Amino acid sequence: MKFTLSWLKSHLETDADVATIAARLTDLGIEVEGIEDKAAALAPFMVGYVVEAKQHPNADRLRVCKVDTGKAIVQVVCGAPNARTGMKGVFAPVGTHVPGTGLDLKAGNIRGEASNGMLCSARELGLGQDHDGIIELPADAPVGQSFVEYRGLKDPVFEIKVTPDRADCLGVFGIARDLASAGLGRLKPLGTKSIPGTFKSPIQWRIDESAKDAVPYVAGRYFRGVRNGPSPQWLQDRLTSIGLRPISALVDITNFVTYDLCRPLHVFDADKVHGDVTMRTARAGETIEALDGKVYALDSGMIVIADDQGAEAIGGVMGGEASGCSETTSNVFLEVALFDPVITARTGRKLGILSDARYRFERGLDPQSADWGVAVATQLIQEICGGDVSEITAAGAIPTARKEIAFRPARVLALGGVSVAVEKQRQILTDLGFTVTGTGESWQVTAPSWRADVEGEADLVEEVMRVHGFDNIPVTSLPRLTDLPQTALTPGQKRVSQAKRLLAVRGLNETVTFSFMPSDAARMFVGGNALVLLANPISADLDAMRPSILGNLVMAAARNAARGFSDLGLFEIGPTYSGENEKDQLLAAAGIRAGATPRHWQVKARPLDAYDAKADAMALLAAFGAPVDNLQLEAAAPAYYHPGQSAVLRLGPTILGYFGAIHPKVASALDVKGPVVGFEVFLDRLPSPRSKGTARPLLNASPLQPLERDFAFIVEANVPAEKLVKAAKGADKALITEVKLFDLFQGGSLPEGKKSLALSVTLQPRDKTLTDAEIEAVAAKIVAAVNKATGGELRK
Repeated sequence: MKFTLSWLKSHLETDADVATIAARLTDLGIEVEGIEDKAAALAPFMVGYVVEAKQHPNADRLRVCKVDTGKAIVQVVCGAPNARTGMKGVFAPVGTHVPGTGLDLKAGNIRGEASNGMLCSARELGLGQDHDGIIELPADAPVGQSFVEYRGLKDPVFEIKVTPDRADCLGVFGIARDLASAGLGRLKPLGTKSIPGTFKSPIQWRIDESAKDAVPYVAGRYFRGVRNGPSPQWLQDRLTSIGLRPISALVDITNFVTYDLCRPLHVFDADKVHGDVTMRTARAGETIEALDGKVYALDSGMIVIADDQGAEAIGGVMGGEASGCSETTSNVFLEVALFDPVITARTGRKLGILSDARYRFERGLDPQSADWGVAVATQLIQEICGGDVSEITAAGAIPTARKEIAFRPARVLALGGVSVAVEKQRQILTDLGFTVTGTGESWQVTAPSWRADVEGEADLVEEVMRVHGFDNIPVTSLPRLTDLPQTALTPGQKRVSQAKRLLAVRGLNETVTFSFMPSDAARMFVGGNALVLLANPISADLDAMRPSILGNLVMAAARNAARGFSDLGLFEIGPTYSGENEKDQLLAAAGIRAGATPRHWQVKARPLDAYDAKADAMALLAAFGAPVDNLQLEAAAPAYYHPGQSAVLRLGPTILGYFGAIHPKVASALDVKGPVVGFEVFLDRLPSPRSKGTARPLLNASPLQPLERDFAFIVEANVPAEKLVKAAKGADKALITEVKLFDLFQGGSLPEGKKSLALSVTLQPRDKTLTDAEIEAVAAKIVAAVNKATGGELRK
């Protein structure tokens, strides 16, 4: 939202400077994003008089001009078709920075003729889009005077950010009202006068039964004999100052009222309208060419403004090209309507249209603006375009319900921590437009029609606080740290925090992505569950709830790779969705690694593989006390993993997570090259601690030295190594403390379909040193246990 200082002062009588206004707006909760001073950028430009303009001897489309700058006669080569002797324009001397082009002027020679400056167009000055010719100034413009002074451009432009609940501040008048309530001046009344009609409107408003809930009220008038030429200079200046392009008087009036009073309007060329105009729902297969030149397909959930031949506008969003006004328009029909915010927002999102009208309607307008909006539009159209005006035609009824809130002045101190005098509270609320009745400990406060965001007593406290000033909150010393209450975290919250720290320590970077993702990508990660599609997505490409966090992480890796960061590790902890019910949400910790391991002078870089993801998952599970040695690994991971390089981590019937390489087809579809590995651990499924005792058992170290024995077994090629490790470890639980796989061999002298797996077994005696016979007995147990579990034979 933009506005100029002079525009603001047309509604606010104040002597405050720019800095004071900006600071007060911020205090009121209206964030000032920037202040642009065009006077500084246009300071070198001046009024110039073209003493002579003759044809360039070496170019058909150029003219050589002698320009009087008030101090000297300067030669300029100009290509504008309207450059001529005797005209006055805007001259830029050599060395001037031209804001519209971003270039600095230099003295030059164009086709053999010297050029020492420039005669400028509106676009080159950044004052509009007109580039068909140079600016022509009136004959009485003083030669040599600063163009900024002549045009009154010493007018700073404010750019503010308005929160979605403050639709009343999407108009300059609403901003002025807030500043006036804060004591920064006096709010000027609108001064709108009622203009009676002289004839009955030949076009009447109608609201179809299908649209009564979506369009509670619409009003308008018929104007005949209007002149739709260029709008007056003051109106063009207002629009160009905030970046809007002046089009014609009628269109400029509607744009001006939208930004000035937050009251969107629309005007139809009445000669292009057939019969009465009706608010109704769109029909199946109905289309419309809008004012942006695009054709949109409509559906029954949208509101259209239609005549006897079809849709003429998209309700609350954009007008139609067929009935749009042009320079030949002489008869006009006005629309001032109220549209349902939700339906307007849904329509705009479906069609991909973000117009100034939609931006305001979907935030909720002042219902009373449909009444005074007709009077404002009538006054401007008659003053600028002339013509005769009809009686008002209307349909429906303006909602009159206003919220009444019980308010206790003492709550300002209780909730805000600041003591504000009772009479000052009453004055603040009154200046903001609230109606305050009652005295004593409880008042009745009625919210104004333009403040739909105020719903309860706490909102009124906030209104008093922001106008009184948050800077008035007294400074108090913090209590001693020992006096502060301890943070109360649930076990689940603690688990999330611990998981984040652990994964960060392992070199992964935390990401925070939407819980939404494109449905095309989501289908790759469904994994047998139901895909949850959104009925009203925030964006067309975020139309599904994520079934797995890995999808968002892989897409994030693709975006990083496109910017040159192909080797990376990412993780996120958050919910995944396998259905529409709350029980279908599952808290997961997921991570990916892409590319290769980091380069190092000691270790050669290698491509990442499934074991890197397994290490991350196992570390996470071990940190939360999961019995990692007792987990079962099954080659049954979802289809978005590589079928030969992935596994399920299972504890009995409970699946604790997955790990493995991402399927090459999935990675390719999401524009990721090279190896990508990932893991998922479901934090909600981890076993809870069995007791509140010490986190780790006391160390029970043996004074005796451990010893290692190696075994090589020949087994079938499809036997997983996990079976051998578990069998060997269970052979003698008292002595065997660790079993590790250290070698895999196939081929050579081994029979086909066989493989050799080598295990290193650590024995830890506790009472005495083991004899050779005791060691051999343990070895025999190991061989027997492996043979029983896998059929493996000791390799000789």
